[in-house]
Amino acid sequence: MAHHTLKSSYQKLSYRLNRFPQGATPSELLFKILKMLFSEKEAELVALLPIKPFNVQKASKIWKLNLTATQNILDNLASRAILLDIEQNGEMQYVLPPPMAGFFEFSLMRVRQDIDQKVLSELFYEYMNVEEDFIKSLFTLGETRLGRVFVNESVLSNDNAIHVLDYERASEIINTASHIGVGMCYCRHKMEHIGKACNAPMDICMTFNNVAKSLTRHGHARTIDKNECLDLLNKAYDYNLVQFGENVREDVSFICNCCGCCCEALLAAKRFAILNPIHTSNFIPEIDSKTCNGCSLCAIKCPVNAICIEFDENTNQKLAVIAENLCLGCGICVRVCNRNGIFLKSRSERVLTPLNGTHKAVVMAIERGKFQNLLFDNQVLWNHRAMAAVLGVILKLPPFKQVMASKQVKSRYLENFIKKHNY
Repeated sequence: MAHHTLKSSYQKLSYRLNRFPQGATPSELLFKILKMLFSEKEAELVALLPIKPFNVQKASKIWKLNLTATQNILDNLASRAILLDIEQNGEMQYVLPPPMAGFFEFSLMRVRQDIDQKVLSELFYEYMNVEEDFIKSLFTLGETRLGRVFVNESVLSNDNAIHVLDYERASEIINTASHIGVGMCYCRHKMEHIGKACNAPMDICMTFNNVAKSLTRHGHARTIDKNECLDLLNKAYDYNLVQFGENVREDVSFICNCCGCCCEALLAAKRFAILNPIHTSNFIPEIDSKTCNGCSLCAIKCPVNAICIEFDENTNQKLAVIAENLCLGCGICVRVCNRNGIFLKSRSERVLTPLNGTHKAVVMAIERGKFQNLLFDNQVLWNHRAMAAVLGVILKLPPFKQVMASKQVKSRYLENFIKKHNY
């Protein structure tokens, strides 16, 4: 009986997580992970929380607890980076982030004694790197992706630089951030516990703005200034790491500096390459056949195995060949080529990037059939649950699905609406 009750608490929490576009595929491994991060009582309470930000008064009403008890629970969850606490207009707002990018990563962004990080890392590895459902769902459902690649700015030519918009530069994200935090790389920290980490820097996971403010407040990341963050960016370039950040134009919350052997995004890019699991930069490398001697250095350093060496009968020598459908446009190959035999050119079609987190969440929800969850957010109320169920059925009907999934609705209409109402 106790086992059934315990499991049902985490099943309810799993259902809550999956109302958001970036959910978590239910499995026994997921329940074990949630059990390490949440007590049974916490799982029951968090399962009732809305998707949109809320204050202590709303949580108190939902949980049917007094304000003092509610505040204590919220503060405890925020101190463990389960919730993010964000001050807006003098009032603290709380939000449950998705598992990724979210509280899964936060659990390994520093060394902690309150949880067994080795056991947790082993569970994460099994759930994400052995089982396939969660990562495949996270990175391949719909057209709008969780993250995007920033081009390596150190290899941009003067001509390239003209075509790079501000939001496409990692340095611009750093220079315009209101708060900056840096923590341990979740991916390499996880791999370290199972004996598979590489020698890339560990203390290099960047967070920005409100997310950074919350994580640094509770010690999950340390506050750094823009100069130190730019130094870390250059260090990432030196290690040929790929900058993978939140897929938005405004208020970017994270930039990861990723290797091809440990990091979830790049591993997904290799495992599900044909499904284009992450948005590329707006550049693609091109080989100069007159200069390339087929040394294979670019192929070795490419983090997603998008380059191979072939024999060119026209030149009677080996030549690097780029699989454009696999290429991230990160520019690492340009950086490592010691013959200046690779250069960047603009892609023929630009990759569309959502305006901000709200825009991204709505577009992803439309594409993944979860838009009704954002409209009817309070699942404690019967009428919200009923309307969400009805709308969910309607939105799956062919004419409605086609209209909602159109580029015009997802991009122009929603972006203008969000700008007008300051969401």
